[in-house]
Amino acid sequence: MLEVLSVGPMLSVQDQGRQGYRSSGVSPSGPMDPPSLALANRLCGNPDRAAALEFAVLGGKFRAECPLRIAVTGGDCDLRLGTTAVAVNETHRLEAGETLSIGALRGAAWGYLALSGGIDTPLVLGARATHLRFGLGGLEGRVLKPGDRLPLGPETGPGPLLRPATPPAAATADTPIRLVLGPQDAHFAPEVLDLLTTEPFVVSAKRDRMAAVLDGPNLPAISGHDIISDGAVPGAIQVPGSGKATVLMAECQTTGGYPKIATVISADLPRLAQFPTGTAFRFAMVDRNAAEQAARVQATALQALLDGLQAKPGGTLTSEYLLSRNLVGGIYDPEAVIAQKP
Repeated sequence: MLEVLSVGPMLSVQDQGRQGYRSSGVSPSGPMDPPSLALANRLCGNPDRAAALEFAVLGGKFRAECPLRIAVTGGDCDLRLGTTAVAVNETHRLEAGETLSIGALRGAAWGYLALSGGIDTPLVLGARATHLRFGLGGLEGRVLKPGDRLPLGPETGPGPLLRPATPPAAATADTPIRLVLGPQDAHFAPEVLDLLTTEPFVVSAKRDRMAAVLDGPNLPAISGHDIISDGAVPGAIQVPGSGKATVLMAECQTTGGYPKIATVISADLPRLAQFPTGTAFRFAMVDRNAAEQAARVQATALQALLDGLQAKPGGTLTSEYLLSRNLVGGIYDPEAVIAQKP
């Protein structure tokens, strides 16, 4: 078990989310920043679908009943094992009875705590992810509170302590968030569509796992802001009667009755989700082909990050870890040897 001693806001159990239930009105839920969850799980030697903890801004304090490996990702923060400060984006060993403290994130909105073996709450519709709006999954379908005890899956051996060859980059607003138009862009005049890429937007305090309201230019619709409800996905930018752009997030509804002026591409949505409240940024328009290429590039980069994890100096190396690595890369090149033969 992992005991929750204190919590920050929006602390919940999350995995990759439940798929295949949109037709029944159930959105996948899952992490706000999937790459950060994937990194946390891999650092702990967990399967990709293992459940971990997601928190907003402030993590909390926890105590383990047995030795295990832990990793915190998503953003930099004050991270301590007992009173010892340790680094994020690395594996650490948490001993039985020892406390783990996760302070406030710096330059990020969402953090992840993975534990070796994963969190073993019951599967609901094929996933452990908490859907807060529906009260599904996780621990009783709710945010966690002090005194909660979370069951953990079995740890697969002691495992190595790992860190990335190159730390993941922080989510910054240095480059625009990319959009594809639609599906209801015809509901907006050309001069309104131009505002998407010519004016800055700011992440407001009106945000949660369902959506984030943006401060910025007013986006009036030509024929009003009510449409026949149709499908909605994370990244869609709805514009209600207030004229404020509202970006749907991980826990968004499956249908919506407001026109969707554009959609944030999947490769950029985790970065937008990680912007702290008050961050100013700009949008850039791309076509579908560019959006699909960006998704492929992101997937390749994430896989390279996960495959490139290295054992920390002084950590324990297991035979399973050593057999998974290329230990002779750059030392023996069979093609070069063949080419040198007479």
